[in-house]
Amino acid sequence: MIETKGVVHFTIPVSDLNRSEKFYREILGLTTVDRAPPPVNLVFMKSGEDFVVLSKSNTPINPNLGDDRFVHHAFLLDPGKYEESEAFLRESGVKIVHEEERVDGVFRGKQCHFHDPDRNVLEIIDLAGIGP
Repeated sequence: MIETKGVVHFTIPVSDLNRSEKFYREILGLTTVDRAPPPVNLVFMKSGEDFVVLSKSNTPINPNLGDDRFVHHAFLLDPGKYEESEAFLRESGVKIVHEEERVDGVFRGKQCHFHDPDRNVLEIIDLAGIGP
């Protein structure tokens, strides 16, 4: 068995690198670390100590049907920042497709799901606890 030690990054497919980089920077506060120009077409971004790579997709992007949200990427908020962050999404014209305060399950806390410009589902969460 391989014994991994963590996650270096996750990659999100996008159709327009500039538009998506702006969204992730202005809406989620990610910072751009580097860009790989064509033909590679990647934008390396950072959220806290974690890395996200935006990748120009040459295929259609449709990870979920309609407002399904089970294929998604979750971003951790500072404790107590959920209401302010959720209000910012709404003020920015971002539609919330699901919102809840989960009290059981693995990832508990206040959370909401929304789409990026390519309909990738994103989540913000004020993580109250982790458990089985």
